[in-house]
Amino acid sequence: MLTIKNLCDFGTKTHPFSMIKYFNRFMILIGFLSIICPLAGCADSESKHRDEYFIRVGDSVITVLDFNRAFEIAKAFYSHSEMQQPEAVREAQIRFVKQMTEEMILRERAKDIGIKITDEEVKKVVEDIKRDYPENVFDQILLEYAVPYQSWEKGLKTRLLMEKVVAKELGDQIVVTPDDVSKYYEAHHKNGELTPDIKKVSKDINETMTKNLRRKKIEEAYKPWIKELQKKYIIEVNKAQWEKIIGS
Repeated sequence: MLTIKNLCDFGTKTHPFSMIKYFNRFMILIGFLSIICPLAGCADSESKHRDEYFIRVGDSVITVLDFNRAFEIAKAFYSHSEMQQPEAVREAQIRFVKQMTEEMILRERAKDIGIKITDEEVKKVVEDIKRDYPENVFDQILLEYAVPYQSWEKGLKTRLLMEKVVAKELGDQIVVTPDDVSKYYEAHHKNGELTPDIKKVSKDINETMTKNLRRKKIEEAYKPWIKELQKKYIIEVNKAQWEKIIGS
């Protein structure tokens, strides 16, 4: 049977958000993964009456209809053969529920600590993303997956919001020391042409290593942090609907 602990523990090694995919610059996927709440609407009080709730975290609600609609889109990222296997579909659904729950928690956390994303911030990121794609290719990708541009942009805003929360809560605590960089250099960059003396490494390589180390440390800190955060919010899952959709 479903318990909140089981839900939060399931798939922590493979779940895309738990693996901190939000650092990936391929923002098509990142934005796509975050269209859950925009498409679902993170239902308001009016929509709560139109459809039975499936997940509720604070003021955010995902209804059964929301979940089914969003999961149909998410299935595009799985192979056809996988989606023909009941157990594979069930595991994908559970991971999807876990991701939705984590995103809802982070949205609530953002409200609690006063973090917002401005339209100007979104506009700048969108311009940076589009710059990486040939003309019209970006729009074609969205069209291929039947994702409306407005929904994708809202999803991107959600993802940026979550990045900001993690950066505030975890990033400020992360320290990368010169010794960390030296060890990373020895493990990943030392070769016949480069000296092991970190002081002689080019500025660009040094900055890249520091960024990679910082990202790695945040990834390691994320799992225990999100588990602690889950304890601060009431996560309600409609068990009857869970069993209908996913099974006991």
